[in-house]
Amino acid sequence: MEDVVIPFSSEVPCDNNGQRMWWAFLASSMVTFFGGLFIILLWRTLKYLWTVCCHCNIKNKEAQKVNNPANNQAADRTPKGPDEKEEAPASEVGWMTSVKDWAGVMISAQTLTGRVLVVFNFIIIFSLCVCFSLSLFSSPIESCQNFYKDFTLQIDMAFNVFFLLYFGLRFIAANDKLWFWLEVNSVVDFFTVPPVFVSVYLNRSWLGLRFLRALRLIQFSEILQFLNILKTSNSIKLVNLCSIFISTWLTAAGFIHLVENSGDPWENFQNSQSLSYWECVYLLMVTMSTVGYGDVYAKTTLGRLFMVFFILGGLAMFASYVPEIIELIGNRKKYGGSYSAVNGRKHIVVCGHITLESVSNFLKDFLHKDRDDVNVEIVFLHNISPNLELEALFKRHFTQVEFYQGSVLNPHDLARVKIESADACLILANKYCADPDAEDASNIMRVISIKNYHPKIRIITQMLQYHNKAHLLNIPSWNWKEGDDAICLAELKAGFIAQSCLAQGLSTMLANLFSMRSFIEIEEDTWQKYYLEGVANEMYTEYLSSAFVGLSFPTVCELCYVKLKLLLIAIEYKSEQRESSILINPGNHVKMQEGTLGFFIASDAKEVKRAFFYCKACHDDITDPKRIKKCGCKRREYIFEDEHPSTLSPKKKQRNGGMRNSPNCSPKMMSRHDPLLIPGNEQIENMDMNVKRYDSTGMFHWCPSKDIEKVILTRSEASMTVLSGHVVVCIFGDVTSALVGLRNLVMPLRASNFHYHELKPIVFVGSLDYLRREWETLHNFPKVSILPGTPLSRADLRAVNINLCDMCVILSANQNNIEDASLQDKECILASLNIKSMQFDDSIGVLQANSQGFTPPGMDRSSPDSSPVHGFVRQASVTTGSNIPIITELAKPGKLLPLVSLSQEKKSGTNIQMITELVNDSNVQFLDQDDDDDPDTELYLTQPFACGTAFAVSVLDSLMSATYFNDNILTLIRTLVTGGATPELEALLAEENALRGGYSTPQTLANRDRCRVAQLALYDGPFADLGDGGCYGDLFCKALKTYNMLCFGIYRLRDAHLSAPSQCTKRYVITNPPYEFELVPTDLIFCLMQFDHNAGQSRTSLSHSSHSSHSSSKKSSSVHSIPPSNRQNRSSKTREARDKQNATRMNRMGQEKKWFTDEPENAYPRNIQIKPMSTHMANQVNQYKSTSSLIPPIREVEDEC
Repeated sequence: MEDVVIPFSSEVPCDNNGQRMWWAFLASSMVTFFGGLFIILLWRTLKYLWTVCCHCNIKNKEAQKVNNPANNQAADRTPKGPDEKEEAPASEVGWMTSVKDWAGVMISAQTLTGRVLVVFNFIIIFSLCVCFSLSLFSSPIESCQNFYKDFTLQIDMAFNVFFLLYFGLRFIAANDKLWFWLEVNSVVDFFTVPPVFVSVYLNRSWLGLRFLRALRLIQFSEILQFLNILKTSNSIKLVNLCSIFISTWLTAAGFIHLVENSGDPWENFQNSQSLSYWECVYLLMVTMSTVGYGDVYAKTTLGRLFMVFFILGGLAMFASYVPEIIELIGNRKKYGGSYSAVNGRKHIVVCGHITLESVSNFLKDFLHKDRDDVNVEIVFLHNISPNLELEALFKRHFTQVEFYQGSVLNPHDLARVKIESADACLILANKYCADPDAEDASNIMRVISIKNYHPKIRIITQMLQYHNKAHLLNIPSWNWKEGDDAICLAELKAGFIAQSCLAQGLSTMLANLFSMRSFIEIEEDTWQKYYLEGVANEMYTEYLSSAFVGLSFPTVCELCYVKLKLLLIAIEYKSEQRESSILINPGNHVKMQEGTLGFFIASDAKEVKRAFFYCKACHDDITDPKRIKKCGCKRREYIFEDEHPSTLSPKKKQRNGGMRNSPNCSPKMMSRHDPLLIPGNEQIENMDMNVKRYDSTGMFHWCPSKDIEKVILTRSEASMTVLSGHVVVCIFGDVTSALVGLRNLVMPLRASNFHYHELKPIVFVGSLDYLRREWETLHNFPKVSILPGTPLSRADLRAVNINLCDMCVILSANQNNIEDASLQDKECILASLNIKSMQFDDSIGVLQANSQGFTPPGMDRSSPDSSPVHGFVRQASVTTGSNIPIITELAKPGKLLPLVSLSQEKKSGTNIQMITELVNDSNVQFLDQDDDDDPDTELYLTQPFACGTAFAVSVLDSLMSATYFNDNILTLIRTLVTGGATPELEALLAEENALRGGYSTPQTLANRDRCRVAQLALYDGPFADLGDGGCYGDLFCKALKTYNMLCFGIYRLRDAHLSAPSQCTKRYVITNPPYEFELVPTDLIFCLMQFDHNAGQSRTSLSHSSHSSHSSSKKSSSVHSIPPSNRQNRSSKTREARDKQNATRMNRMGQEKKWFTDEPENAYPRNIQIKPMSTHMANQVNQYKSTSSLIPPIREVEDEC
């Protein structure tokens, strides 16, 4: 048998025979392992024997003490010297323990040094594994090498010295030395470190068992945990499985490579075969997977024997590990990454209720093309992965939208979406949840979590219930100054509906203004054409040019409308004595300041920039507003020139400036009685300061709290009481229903900018059990009564004279308790259809009423107002919606007008002014059976919404994006719809949950002086000449110059564009018509009207008859036809005549029931003595409802000044 000669170099003095020395390397490892094991066992044996011996000695001593008690007692009585002390048990730590603790700290990664040491150890191991795999391509299994000349051997020696030292630390720190000696990492060191020292001595190298270093890759997951990279259990488990599988695979491949390239020792290594390391890796993989192609196989006996055992363990590992690895990878969150911020681009985080509907509505408004270059990326964060539809929506907007799965309650997920660098965080609420309070609590917890992680982040959250807003004030970092806002859906929804009671259609107009909607052009001359032209308008803010400085608000407003084609409705006024406030149509006493922020209605953001670019020197002679662009005049170079805050660009958005200088206050409305704003000749109403008529803020009418039993009406009492010009609120609910917050509905109707006699009586029809729960928030409002019953009962509806009401509101508190979306609005829809199908044939009652002196408005033939003009009876000229004029087509002028024809307007329930709240937008198709709306039509395109008879809470979704781009918009909307809610009032309601009465001081009375929305009729009064074919722009200028009224829309009959007469009384909204828009006599004009102090000085008693208030109606109409020069004398005479007439009628009605008076404390029924009256008469008397809640006569500006 021939000897196997290893490669030999003449420069290296190898063995003369050239024999293999593998046994020397292997022997060093075996000696080290077994020698150390022997020493450990010997040490433990000796220690055990020593312990046993010591234990026996102790027992012997104790036995001696027991046997000789006398000696023990004498020894105890022996006194000890002063220098003798009792031996205390040793409590000091020995040096061995200290060294052991130090070594444990070094290898446990508890300190920075330990972590560096552990990581460095793993890096060296990984590097050696890589070097081992690379060296197999060129180096044989055993070769001669000179340690002093071979650089790789020197590096290998240095690394192994480090491993030896690290092994020593591990050995010292080990509690059980025997188990440490037998663990895998120690065995790896035994078979890899000693052969390196042997190779230096023999000047030769043997690859041998170096492949065992691959077993140290099992520690890879521990290293990643030390570096705080792996944090979740799934990730740790996945890395553990992968590292065990790979390290076992590579180690087994190394052993096959060794034995196959070396051969069997008993065969003198003659049966070896040349296999590369990666071929062995391939062989092990096909073996574990049971494929076994047979192209590569083991030839040596050792190799085949190893494969027999390996295939058993490898197959088991492959069958268990691989499926689990695949499962972990498959279950890994698809949206579990982290957001990577883009330089120069902001991002917002949207969380909360993330569904297809909420996200699509949000994106449609947020990414609308009318916004000015929205360079904001939207990051959605939700704990549930999106469904296929929502995922498709995200893919369609992938350039601006990203989704991540997680929860804002988890700080790790907040870090993933980079909440600390986000521009804002928006929280969406589930408007259709069964428990609104629980939903609000969830959103409040989200706010707390986000603010706790990053207190400076701006948060805009939706809230469902008004009373839950107070909890946000308890969060220390919640700061209005930083732009934090809470959009209360219940508050705004009730406010929108309440404003529709004052001016029907206003809810639709306001909803369209803050929603981004594209212009849809229609060629046909239909009502949709004019409606959609108005829908394209939105609300924007922009700083006014310095060319407007010093001009009055009406002058600037007229210039913007006529020349710039912009509608300016409000400004942000900065006073030296109080914080900045928003003034809505403040009047001609307010002068523009430098850098005044204006609120405009326009079709897009580019048009609004005209107000900022306007220059009188450069643009005075330009007629085309599109040519008004930035000029080079020096007069425009002021502080806002360098960084012009675009209203729609989040990068430059205005955050209310000085308006948010108080951390706990939101922007306020400034009354015109601010010390810097009071005109010299304005008079504040003289009222008794000892009487509490208003709440402590002076923003709402107030009365002492009343017991609910005093305001409950029976059906017979309601039937005998002639209610007219009132508001009927039909509410569905029971003891288990969630509260809808009726206070938010009543507050705008009890705003202090109405005089007491102008307040509409409110009658609630619904379950008494439910109304008792709401009454705690309503008992301080005057003129509120309750009829227990159901809105589906026609008897209850007739009892409250629903045909004579100004508005019927249909609400439901049971909408969110039904799972089927199509049935959520069933109660409201049934009530609406029930009212519309009612018939009121009470024409005989008019004759009876007329014979008793109750002449309906317009029927007094001595009044010039009774004469028909253009075939219509003209009643009121200006109305707040309480008396929207009833237009009835009459016979030819000059003929006797039959009374029956005058009552046909309210013969049918379809003519009752009504607004219905809906939850599901698609249910709007069931409200009007005669419309042709497609079921898939968007809500804002349907006829009921355009007419202002339907309102859905979904329209408020647009406020989220509108508030983000401009938080002033939310302040303006809340001011318009809530009647003037202030931060002080919200803080009071949070403390007491009820209004607090206040004395009538000049400060509180000054708060009454604020604008209100009204409707102006064109078929009579000073604007009658413009009502028949006049231009809207002429009306706008005349109303603004003469009466300080700001017109902003039209409420037009649906069929007014038709040449043929139509019996349809439905109206629709036209927002901000152009200057040349042609008017028709039946139009009602939306306008912002100033508060009239003199209207409240004449006290008018409102009884069940509306005749007295009709007198003021005739006065209102007649005043407009009086020349300004004679108006003062005529007004005084008319007032005296009216007072006499009222006194006479009050004496005549002394035996009748006085339902409401001017005094709040007398606003409820007392000592009811009612003469029998037929139902026909009672209904017909108020069929021609009086102007009891008309806006007082409009006075000329010259008279005020």
